[in-house]
Amino acid sequence: MIHKSTTWMAIPGLLLAGFLAIPPASKAANAPDSEQVSKLLSEAKTMSFQLKEDAVTMESFTRMNVSWESHAAAINQIKDHINALTRQTAKLKEARSTGSPWQQTAIDRISPFLDELGGYTYAVIEHINGTTKHTPAEYKDYLEANADYATDLAAMIGDFVDFGKTKDRLQNLGDKLEIGRR
Repeated sequence: MIHKSTTWMAIPGLLLAGFLAIPPASKAANAPDSEQVSKLLSEAKTMSFQLKEDAVTMESFTRMNVSWESHAAAINQIKDHINALTRQTAKLKEARSTGSPWQQTAIDRISPFLDELGGYTYAVIEHINGTTKHTPAEYKDYLEANADYATDLAAMIGDFVDFGKTKDRLQNLGDKLEIGRR
């Protein structure tokens, strides 16, 4: 009986020893972040949150009696936000090679969201301009999709920016505590 409990008590110690023996992350994972890319991502975060707010507001128009002029003004604002974020993404792509692996991943993940948003925004503009008439249900679906994609894009960029800031804080704290200098 004593032998079994001793074995079970030793398992956590072995797990901890194994965890501590794992070599540090690869050098690529610890590559320094690009200040330029961090700044561009932070600006993209602000832009994406503005886009999200406008897309969510426009989606709420489906539950109110709002004029078509208001719809047109809102979608034009959304289009302007998408265009600005697309220009920002072009700057990010130009700086991509200077970024750390996580920054490169963030840059790579922005364009698919913008592509989807652009498609739904275009469909809404066509509907408002009378170029293509969609059913009210389809129009509502486009507005919901715009709000959903804009919300997801803002959250994703925000999470990457927060990750970078947290990574910097941890690195600074590790330097302060002289962790890894042995």
